[in-house]
Amino acid sequence: SMAARKRMKAVKGAILSLLQDAYVKRDQIGMIAFRKGQAELILPVTRSVDAASKHLKGIPTGGKTPLAAGLVKGYETILSEKRKNKGTWPVMIVVSDGRANESFTGLSANPDIWNECLAIARRIGAEGIPSLVLDTEQGYVRLGRAQQLAEALGAEYRMLDHTDDQRLLSTLRSTLS
Repeated sequence: SMAARKRMKAVKGAILSLLQDAYVKRDQIGMIAFRKGQAELILPVTRSVDAASKHLKGIPTGGKTPLAAGLVKGYETILSEKRKNKGTWPVMIVVSDGRANESFTGLSANPDIWNECLAIARRIGAEGIPSLVLDTEQGYVRLGRAQQLAEALGAEYRMLDHTDDQRLLSTLRSTLS
């Protein structure tokens, strides 16, 4: 959808700006996209602004939303990085409207898709991984699921009414500092 493309553009811009900050601070950033039944590590954890630019260019949007798969992939990526570098202090940032409509197993007929997401989020939260949920839900009917997800993760929650890369970047910087 057009709104999803706009959000993705904002996320890409914010990540590139964060990478420029990270280069100075020696931080690293990775990105996972979840759509069409799978979660994919779009940007392997890096400090390289050039590598990020190349990986972020073609991130597709649309299709079903396997939020649970995205959470699991993010968790696995964080654990992998912690194993590689004991000094890693990870922060999971979830940018979503919380409207999951496909289960981790890929079955969209699963009536417990949302509970599956919450159960996975609780497991991640129990590990003590600092998290931030940026809620991109728009429209008149709001389910408030991103806020529920934040609560399950034990995460900080921020609502982004009008997503643009400067606002997103400002929110990320204030949260991460």
